[in-house]
Amino acid sequence: MSKSIPPYVEGHQLLAGKTVLITAAAGAGIGFAAAKRCVEEGARVFISDIHERRLSEAAKALAEIAGEPVGSRICNVTQQDDVDALVAAAKEDLGHVDVLINNAGLGGTTEVVDMTDDQWMTVIDVTLNSCFRMTRAILPHMIERGTGAIINNASVLGWRAQKGQAHYAAAKAGVMALTRCSALEVADKGVRINAVSPSFATHPFLEKTMAPEELALLESREAYGRGAQPWEVANVMVFLASDYSSYMTGEVVAVSSQRS
Repeated sequence: MSKSIPPYVEGHQLLAGKTVLITAAAGAGIGFAAAKRCVEEGARVFISDIHERRLSEAAKALAEIAGEPVGSRICNVTQQDDVDALVAAAKEDLGHVDVLINNAGLGGTTEVVDMTDDQWMTVIDVTLNSCFRMTRAILPHMIERGTGAIINNASVLGWRAQKGQAHYAAAKAGVMALTRCSALEVADKGVRINAVSPSFATHPFLEKTMAPEELALLESREAYGRGAQPWEVANVMVFLASDYSSYMTGEVVAVSSQRS
């Protein structure tokens, strides 16, 4: 079993000329990796997050790669007014939005018998309802233009069971269902909607919030003996955002090496 990380894949201009809006793109996780990959693939991006300082730092880091300013806006994806303002700001900054990546999500570990209504509803709201709000807000723009792609971030827990993850698993299963149903609704309007379903991606925030033994257990279930690098998940998002996936819609693509 090899735990070695493969070489970083250089950009091939897969998104040249495209514009991309990404939620929860600050920090060191999948959202920022997706934004970075999109820039490296030739796209202009607009990013959002709820953390102001980290969002500013992310925008500056992306601007250095892009060689031009990268737009950003604070957004609480549980608030429709914030979502509408974000979409409007992205359209103004980019001119139009070709691609939306719904990355916002929230987890936690609590068994059902101990779970409060607030714990349940907060995870559902941030993880599932945000995808609905963002999709609803951007679709009129994409439908009017007759083109667009939406990529949602789901999870293998939408398919599989794990103790303490009922709220998160239910939310991600909802993301998968939302992806499939909304994709059918707009298939004849030039808009594609797909999702990625990672097992788990290793990054500093995860390492701070999970006990070492929990991380070790998750790694032991992977064929490669390690979690994915965030950019390995982002690579699949880029594929789904690109014209290479033109015949795909309503699909949930597993980004996983799980054996059990």
